[in-house]
Amino acid sequence: MTTIQVHDTQGVRVLKFNRPEKRNAMDLGMYRQLTEYLIQGDTDNDIRAFMLCGSSDCFTSGNDVAEFLQHPDLGPEHPAVRFLHCLTELKKPLLAAVSGAAVGIGTTLLLHCDLVYADETARFKMPFVDLALVPEAGASLLLPRLVGYQKAAELLLLSENFDAGQANQLGLVNQVVSANQLYEFALSKAAAIAAKSPSAVQQTKALMRVGKEALQQQMQLELTYFGERLQSPQARETFIKFLQR
Repeated sequence: MTTIQVHDTQGVRVLKFNRPEKRNAMDLGMYRQLTEYLIQGDTDNDIRAFMLCGSSDCFTSGNDVAEFLQHPDLGPEHPAVRFLHCLTELKKPLLAAVSGAAVGIGTTLLLHCDLVYADETARFKMPFVDLALVPEAGASLLLPRLVGYQKAAELLLLSENFDAGQANQLGLVNQVVSANQLYEFALSKAAAIAAKSPSAVQQTKALMRVGKEALQQQMQLELTYFGERLQSPQARETFIKFLQR
């Protein structure tokens, strides 16, 4: 079974997380596929926008804990690290359609999206501190920029769930639509962008996405701390309990 399904339509590359038996938990193979499809699409003139989605009941439950314990070295060639850096280099617009759980990377990767749509079932959580870890994907920089320091501290330090309505109020989500309309609605927005001048769209995105160097530096600092925390006794104990559930 292909864990990342790819479908090109109307100038949009749709990338769907497809690992239902693990609630779309991100393993190394999924990160490799995502990076490959994004890099290839970014150079393909027929692809003008990307859209990420999951299943109707789960966007992604986060990283595959077992695999990260087996591959704790978060160097530049680690598939997850390559994916994160790919997000910062992406020239074409990236959209997301979120149903159900969006946990960990399922929430933080949305900070790199240009437009995000969710349905009323969407639930978000950044449980890094609960797992004795630190944030990743530049969330420690991007989230305070988006929602302000105090709210970012609440979301990252308390690690509480928040729903689609709250995500909309925070600006993490552009619009909340009904579950039976989400996919087509998000795709229509991606197709609308794809129909516009590619150079104008890409230059506009580049103008808004300033401070890439600072973001990449922050991501590297996060990865350093994340790697150290990943091998800490507290994190390993938490992960073992998680895997034994």
